[in-house]
Amino acid sequence: MATKVYIVYYSTYGHVERLAKEIKKGAESVEGVEAKLWQVPETLSDEILTKMGGPPKSDVPIITPNELVEADGILFGFPTRFGMMAAQFKAFIDSTGGLWRTQALAGKPAGIFYSTGSQGGGQETTPLTAITQLTHHGMIFVPIGYTFGAGMFEMGEIKGGSPYGAGTFAGDGSRQPSDLELAQAFHQGKYIAGITKKLKTSAA
Repeated sequence: MATKVYIVYYSTYGHVERLAKEIKKGAESVEGVEAKLWQVPETLSDEILTKMGGPPKSDVPIITPNELVEADGILFGFPTRFGMMAAQFKAFIDSTGGLWRTQALAGKPAGIFYSTGSQGGGQETTPLTAITQLTHHGMIFVPIGYTFGAGMFEMGEIKGGSPYGAGTFAGDGSRQPSDLELAQAFHQGKYIAGITKKLKTSAA
């Protein structure tokens, strides 16, 4: 039976979604792994989103809390708001109380990826503060550490991400994820998918 990896994200302007797609490619590069993209529900009205300049949402399906249980491993992605996950994603996490009560997600490996507006805008505090959500669910946080190799030490160009997970800088919204950031996202997907597969196989 295939190992299922879910990439669950919220994206306002498309930066996190771009990382999510690359993470999916990385996960699917591991033999025997099936990866699927999911969005969390939007909490803002279309009118507000239009005023914010947000593009239309993609056709990636909207996930419900109970669908998380189907996954063997999950990667969660979101933009930062004042150094923490965006309210839309927090609202989704808050809706998983039933899963918390039964500890339905306990033991599942999980990763985090993110987008911030600037270099000091939360590249570490955003995933750090998100780990508490995983902890209460009993999930196993899987950071990428420095497994991305030389790319972790790149000083010749601006690069998002950290040992916690892949990341990008959105700036004023016009900057898109760089090739290096996308490569790190691919690596994260492949790395966590590999660990998820090992855990599932050892438990069989």
